[in-house]
Amino acid sequence: MTTHLMKTRRAQATGALAAGAALTLTLGACAGSAGGGGGGEGGGDGFEYGADQSEVDELIKDLDPVTIKYQPSSASAESVMAPTGTVFKEIVEERSGGKITVDIIWGQAIASYAEVHDALADGRVDVAYTLPGYFPDEFPVIDAIGTAMADQPSSPFAGELVTNAVGSDIAWQIPEAIEEYESKGLVPLTPFAASGGYYNVCAEPTSSADDWKGRQIRIASQAQAAQVTKLGGSPVSLPYPETYEALQRGTVDCTLGQLVPSAESGIFDVAPNLGYTTDHSFSRTAGAYLAGQKFKELPLAYQQIIFDSNALAASGGMKAVIDGNADAISQAKAAGGEVKPFDDDVQETVGEYSQELIKQAVSDGKLSQENIDAIAEATKRQQRAVEDLGYVDDGETGDFDEWYNTDTDYTDFAKHNYENGKAMEHRPN
Repeated sequence: MTTHLMKTRRAQATGALAAGAALTLTLGACAGSAGGGGGGEGGGDGFEYGADQSEVDELIKDLDPVTIKYQPSSASAESVMAPTGTVFKEIVEERSGGKITVDIIWGQAIASYAEVHDALADGRVDVAYTLPGYFPDEFPVIDAIGTAMADQPSSPFAGELVTNAVGSDIAWQIPEAIEEYESKGLVPLTPFAASGGYYNVCAEPTSSADDWKGRQIRIASQAQAAQVTKLGGSPVSLPYPETYEALQRGTVDCTLGQLVPSAESGIFDVAPNLGYTTDHSFSRTAGAYLAGQKFKELPLAYQQIIFDSNALAASGGMKAVIDGNADAISQAKAAGGEVKPFDDDVQETVGEYSQELIKQAVSDGKLSQENIDAIAEATKRQQRAVEDLGYVDDGETGDFDEWYNTDTDYTDFAKHNYENGKAMEHRPN
């Protein structure tokens, strides 16, 4: 068994931090955004990415300290998803020499996913992980990117890295996608986060075409609803916090979801059977890392620190997703469930219908054929890059909990993507 980049894991903050500290901003307002050409409303001088720490320290020494409220996806500091928050905090505070304090708000304590975009715009939260894919009418282009990601590589390790790298890069290349955020007073830091792949978690095994027929399956997007219907199931739109009880009561038979929240919420206690694709993928529900209007009031150097740190903190996000995938597969087995790929005919249907959905997104005008071609080209490029970085699948999905090394570090992945991707072109300047 290869050990995939045995590196030192970034230190993680322990203990939940107190919520609600006000963002202390003292400078006036006028224009600019993360992707704009100006210095932003806060003004001041900036620095080149990769500048020596001494240069950054000198630049910001006379700036007032600030505290930003950051709401990641994790429920707590003890969660397998905690690195989505703790790594960002660590990088920001180290790069700013402690001038920026990151106050982590666990468990969507300030604003649920249904209201977090409003909370960012009105200043209750300053930076957050959000789910624009839950609101396709408000973010139609971002949602269409998730649909177009339906045919990405399917594996709980290398496939996750490739898909997340492709998603972020493509979103930055589509002005209409960025405008969907900016028109609502939101500043994209990562405009499309593919997060984790989708697996079918069921009370009873659901691997064959007959198994799918008539099953009530909780879904997370319009594209997934169409895919489930095509397979003979009945899609159910249900807030994720209600999924455990719905499975327990038999209101739904399955949830088509990411493995990390399934592991974190104990879903495998009531639905231990896990089905997955090997040759095709279900569409992704768009996530995003966004800042609010107050971000633009910060001095330029602070904006750059936050923007850089968000990109590099993808190391923590990918660790949360991939460690969570291994944990979920282990939990399913421990609960006595079947962990098995879908039958070939089911996978063929998923693949064929994914192509139909992608063509529909183009015909609807949400994406162009050039966008679809760019995704295909980016996928090939990122597959080579991920392999060159040493992130290689060493076994099958069903045995991922056995061959995956939880000491794997994703710093090289995050650094390579930022330095070679489109996000760098949108760095505040």
